[in-house]
Amino acid sequence: MLKDFSKEHYDIIIQAGQSNSEGCGLGKTDLPYVPNDRVWYMNGDFTISCACELVNGNEIQSTYVLEFARLYMEKGYLTDGRKLLILRASVGGTGFADHHWGENDDLYLRMIDMIQTALSLNSENKLVAFLWHQGEADAVFNASYNEHYENLKRLVSSVKEKFNVPNLPFIAGDFAHQWKNENIEICTPVVNAIRDVCNSYSSGRFVETDGLLSNVQELNYSIFGGNDTIHFSRKSTYILGQRYFKAFEDIQNT
Repeated sequence: MLKDFSKEHYDIIIQAGQSNSEGCGLGKTDLPYVPNDRVWYMNGDFTISCACELVNGNEIQSTYVLEFARLYMEKGYLTDGRKLLILRASVGGTGFADHHWGENDDLYLRMIDMIQTALSLNSENKLVAFLWHQGEADAVFNASYNEHYENLKRLVSSVKEKFNVPNLPFIAGDFAHQWKNENIEICTPVVNAIRDVCNSYSSGRFVETDGLLSNVQELNYSIFGGNDTIHFSRKSTYILGQRYFKAFEDIQNT
């Protein structure tokens, strides 16, 4: 029997950006995330499925949003009778410079459609957080500080304005330090822009990623091919989710 999602009341989390948001963290199969009936994904094709990690070869592939969701429930933010709906709007290798996240670009427009669709399922549905991780692609395209700042600021402000959520928490994070340090000249302007966009909102926070390992550092190899220093490992994605949630709680308590 098909599930009628219009009968549920959802807290909605926007998960957007590129691959480190999409979830490329690899790790051993111990301590897997246990799916439950309170946390759901809206996928990029607008289907809705129970949130889960992926099996990729002999590894589990994960994303920081699952740890964020677990803590959101554990700390009592998901009240009785409500569920979480995570909008999986992220796509690896995408940015503003290659025309995916600007206001007239495909992934931005799809994200807006996903938000509208999720909100329209039930009048009690509400946006509770905008989690973003992106910028590596723009760094590769040598984006300047001003370019990235204006592009990201425009994206965040448009979501807040379109859906009348001026205080929607917006949280973004730094890159994997191994890759950033190998490419420090192109990364610094973009990371500084992201940090400053976060700081421009009272409900914005920037998450530091010091101490978080890449897939190569954690596993000593990568099933993605090449020297995968750009993606946080599965263990690191869990810590990243904890840091994003700590930032969320800081916003709530301010």
